[in-house]
Amino acid sequence: MADGDTVRELYEGCYRRLVGQLFAICGNLGEAEDAVQEAFVRAVEKPQRLAQLDNPEAWLRTVALNAVRRRYRRATRFHGLLSRAGVPETTTTGLSADRVALVEALRRLPYEQREAIVLHHIVDLPVSEIAVQLGVPVGTVKARLSRGRSRLAPLVHEFADDVEEVNHV
Repeated sequence: MADGDTVRELYEGCYRRLVGQLFAICGNLGEAEDAVQEAFVRAVEKPQRLAQLDNPEAWLRTVALNAVRRRYRRATRFHGLLSRAGVPETTTTGLSADRVALVEALRRLPYEQREAIVLHHIVDLPVSEIAVQLGVPVGTVKARLSRGRSRLAPLVHEFADDVEEVNHV
């Protein structure tokens, strides 16, 4: 998988899917696109690495997740300052009410729980694969999923009710 045509085919085959997965994790479409593009840049820069992989999409997802994690760590303080200053967050225009409710609810989860929920329920990865991709024990993934699910259900209902009220006004 070292030639440019193969990288292009991989890009065409999984770019949108990866962006969707990362968007569900980070809640910001631009950030998701940037992270996936960063992963593809690394793939183009190191085609020999890509050629050795059994599952290049999983590698790209891991690279993109790592990029999101780095940005998340750096931006935590900045977003806190914006929030205290009353600057509104990026909106999720163009999405259905259900998707807006889900994205908003996911944003409220701690990052580790959100990441596990998205990889398991949206990307449809088994717990063992999530553990490998995140570099944590299987039990940690299970705990994050359990805690995330228990926190997510009431949040989805809360945001769905809010969106419903706005749509009826």
